[in-house]
Amino acid sequence: MTNLPLDPARIRALFPAFAEPNLVGQAFFENAGGSYTAQPVLDRLDRFYRASKVQPYGVYAASIEAGEAMNLAYERLAQAFNVTSDWIHFGPSTSANTYVLAHAFAGRLAPGDAIIVTNQDHEANSGAWRRLAERGIEIREWAVDAQTGHLSLAALDALLDGKVKLVAAPHCSNIVGEINPVAEIADKAHAAGAVLAVDGVSYAPHGIPDLQALGADIYLFSAYKVYGPHQGIMAIRPELAASLPNQGHYFNEAKPRYRLTPAGPDHAQIAASAGIADYLEQVAAIAGDAVQGPDPFRRAHAAMRAQEIALARPLLDFLRTRNDIRLIGPADPERRAPTIALHHAEPGIEIARRLAARGIMASGGNFYAVRLLEALGIDPHHHGVLRLSFVHYTSPEEIQRLIDALDAEL
Repeated sequence: MTNLPLDPARIRALFPAFAEPNLVGQAFFENAGGSYTAQPVLDRLDRFYRASKVQPYGVYAASIEAGEAMNLAYERLAQAFNVTSDWIHFGPSTSANTYVLAHAFAGRLAPGDAIIVTNQDHEANSGAWRRLAERGIEIREWAVDAQTGHLSLAALDALLDGKVKLVAAPHCSNIVGEINPVAEIADKAHAAGAVLAVDGVSYAPHGIPDLQALGADIYLFSAYKVYGPHQGIMAIRPELAASLPNQGHYFNEAKPRYRLTPAGPDHAQIAASAGIADYLEQVAAIAGDAVQGPDPFRRAHAAMRAQEIALARPLLDFLRTRNDIRLIGPADPERRAPTIALHHAEPGIEIARRLAARGIMASGGNFYAVRLLEALGIDPHHHGVLRLSFVHYTSPEEIQRLIDALDAEL
């Protein structure tokens, strides 16, 4: 494996987990469930808890510092997304953010209006929208191909008409891994007069996207899967957010950050989220001239994707040699995120248990994608899949360890 844009040793030095005694010798392949936390995030979290763990936005020094640290997180994440800070909203999780968002849309939609959802999603970006059927909203399912898990744009075209007010779709599935063409989906949704809500939870760890280029009206992801703290982050077009009914306290109606977050998120974790942007800038610096882009965030995105494609290639090549495994999603590493699900005669969790004995940290199950596994003909409750997920900080040596462990255990 040559021509990696990121030096694994330099990248891994930015994650204290790799120096933890209990994790030494363990190869981490469950990143889709939550990544290790970058040092800049931990530094900001530690500073907040030590120096400004008070009510923010007050008149005394510690309170002022707390508010400024939180404001910085909004600004820094907006920079990473290439939007203004009024796009950014924090909540306790992506599931909670989507639930509140769907409840807000319920006050905007009328009986007879339609929403398109997929069965490729994690339930967080499907179930909350589907519940609007109870209010007379028509729910149309954009269904995956039963063999490949692919979402066809032609199938979306067949569902779109003037009744559709919202399309909810994943940037990529946490099982299929295929990167969906969000910009094209956005164009189609907008042409029909609908808005597009994108579940970016399984994509954002592989590079924060440029929302201006992507065209999504709403983009949701989980900070704890993007090297940060356990927060849900929602980017939403400000004029769309302002048009939705207030979900917070009535007296906060005029405060944009409060209208879609009825439960106050953790102040320290908001402040720590600025460290995600800090880390991405460090990634860009390590990549140097190896990648191109107009700003550090686009360069970090390009470097992370190139690194992951190179790491995924030998693993996917190995999996293609096995006729006892069903690979879910594309075998081409350039078409997918490195979240690789395998269906085997044995339940996924049982294989994961044996891999754990070899120092491979992975897991098996349905990963809250029950509808998807049912569509693929896989029992989501008693069988599931083995999921192997990694990111740019995974080393080539760990990939080889995984291949050797799979070869021995499958």
